[in-house]
Amino acid sequence: MEPVTLTTDRLLLRTVGPDDTEAVYRAAQDPDMQRWISQFPSPYLREHAEGFTGRMVPDGWACDSMYTFGLFLPGGELAGMLAVTMRALGVGEVGFWAVREHRGRGYVTEATLAAARWAFTALCVDRLEWRAEVGNAASRAVAERAGFTVEGTLRSGVNNKGVRRDCWVGSLLPSDLGLPSTAPYLPARG
Repeated sequence: MEPVTLTTDRLLLRTVGPDDTEAVYRAAQDPDMQRWISQFPSPYLREHAEGFTGRMVPDGWACDSMYTFGLFLPGGELAGMLAVTMRALGVGEVGFWAVREHRGRGYVTEATLAAARWAFTALCVDRLEWRAEVGNAASRAVAERAGFTVEGTLRSGVNNKGVRRDCWVGSLLPSDLGLPSTAPYLPARG
């Protein structure tokens, strides 16, 4: 798929490329991001940012496997990053981070809702999952503000730099946003 651009009231969500490498590199120097984001090497080197913006992001779009958006403010400054990774037929997983100086302003929640609506309508996703290592309260707060239902804890659910850790898992369904599903959904009756 060719990359798409999404807009919200305060953000432009667009793919990132080599011109964004320096901004990604600077943001990734944050020790909190290196601690909580299992895909972030530590230390995070410039070559990691180059590989991300130059290969990983465009390859994800080209293979319809991962759709990555930079979250940009009106002046062009990077406020964060968000990706929807396809996990199974009709199932995507959202992951996100915010640049330290832009945390607490609701940008990632706003972007998550925009990306979820896009995934439900353009990608035929019927379930969007969110996962975060237990203890990552900021990520959980974003997910909950975006309407995700936290479904529980997966024991040994993530591998963070070679260490298995428990993670929270949650989901957002099209119906949570007033959108139709591509397949009928029959919830369990208790």
